[in-house]
Amino acid sequence: MKKRGILNAELSGALARLGHTDVVLLADCGMPIPRGIPVIDLALVHGIPRFEQVLDALLDEMVFQRCVAAEEAKTAPAGAWLAERFSEIEYISHAELKAFSATANLFIRTGEATPFANAALVCGVSF
Repeated sequence: MKKRGILNAELSGALARLGHTDVVLLADCGMPIPRGIPVIDLALVHGIPRFEQVLDALLDEMVFQRCVAAEEAKTAPAGAWLAERFSEIEYISHAELKAFSATANLFIRTGEATPFANAALVCGVSF
């Protein structure tokens, strides 16, 4: 049994297969899921698990060189959540983020029910 880190076997395995510049789309429960993208659906009920909880777990496990979020998130709670964790965030329109999500290597759906709680996380390297 794992001692620490992400315990969800499917998510842990999917993260282990990612490489430099791969994209993880961390999404609220309302973000449309693009066809053909591997999905880890963590949503249980509205609000569980929270976007912030999953983001913190991912940040403990992974190196992300870049964060891309919707411009609309700047004035929503999600904007503050991302700003607390990333020194630089690239903002694009929500429509552009939805289109960009089709290029993701992994889509993680949370139970978050807060508008614009979506972010594309671009994998970096640890060296």
